[in-house]
Amino acid sequence: MKGAQRIDLHRHLDGNIRIGTILELADQNGVVLPATDVEGLRPFVTITTPQPGLMDFLAKFEWSMRVLATPDDCRRVAFENVEDAAREKLDGVELRFSPLFMAREHGLDPAAVVEAVADGVAAGVEKFGVPACLIGILSRTFGVEDCSRELDALLAFREKITALDLAGDEAGFPPALFVEHFRKGRDAGWRVTVHAGEAAGPQSVRDAIELLGAVRIGHGIRSIKDPALLDLLAERGIGLECCPTSNVQTSTVASYSGYPLREFLRRGILATLNTDDPGISGIDFDHELQVAAPACGLDSEEIRQCLANARAITFLEER
Repeated sequence: MKGAQRIDLHRHLDGNIRIGTILELADQNGVVLPATDVEGLRPFVTITTPQPGLMDFLAKFEWSMRVLATPDDCRRVAFENVEDAAREKLDGVELRFSPLFMAREHGLDPAAVVEAVADGVAAGVEKFGVPACLIGILSRTFGVEDCSRELDALLAFREKITALDLAGDEAGFPPALFVEHFRKGRDAGWRVTVHAGEAAGPQSVRDAIELLGAVRIGHGIRSIKDPALLDLLAERGIGLECCPTSNVQTSTVASYSGYPLREFLRRGILATLNTDDPGISGIDFDHELQVAAPACGLDSEEIRQCLANARAITFLEER
């Protein structure tokens, strides 16, 4: 899309670890992998066929998390994410991560992970010149108490974090459990984006907005089932961080053709195109623009509108 800014609003840096990096860190940290070369390891860390659901998709993170044995490993991954954004010719990238998810396998201090990730992103921005910001994730799958620990780790470096997110087992851990967490996040000056309407229904989206203060929604695909919610999204300017390939791979939708991106745009909703977990999905930003979006039925002007929407709702300070 010539002349349009390319900003990826929804990219998990812990879901975008290069296979070569996994191999090198495994060798460095004494982790035995199921394969010892890139092509051999690829089926274990990248989605090759649609999964039965979100939690099956998340299981693909196993080996990449096992090799993160030190804060320096986390720093490297963060730095390489910015390098990848530069290689994809992005004009900006919002990188989100769960410090507890990255820390858990080797018992790292989640605060040390936050510091390392922030340092890695800052070094990448300085070297490659791609504007980037960090979104801290609370991994609801670990439960309310562990999310409080995770929040404390993020708050220890609050000036390096731009927004707060909630991700993981959406169906098992609804937004109502995390009201106090997000009050603290908003009090810290952070914006709020919440994974909702991916593995649970429209009420999850409504609760993310009304209870947690979300100004953007990660995925939000099931909003399509509630016309009143669609009106609310449009009226309040709540952006949808749409990730078509990811949603096909998690079986949230059966196919690209069933993805309601055109309907979101038709209703005046600020829908955007994003990669989610490009390393896990085996894609890049161009794939979502050139393959996924047309398969969803978007024409060139509608794709351009998605890019314009991303620019309008980005948390990046400089647009």
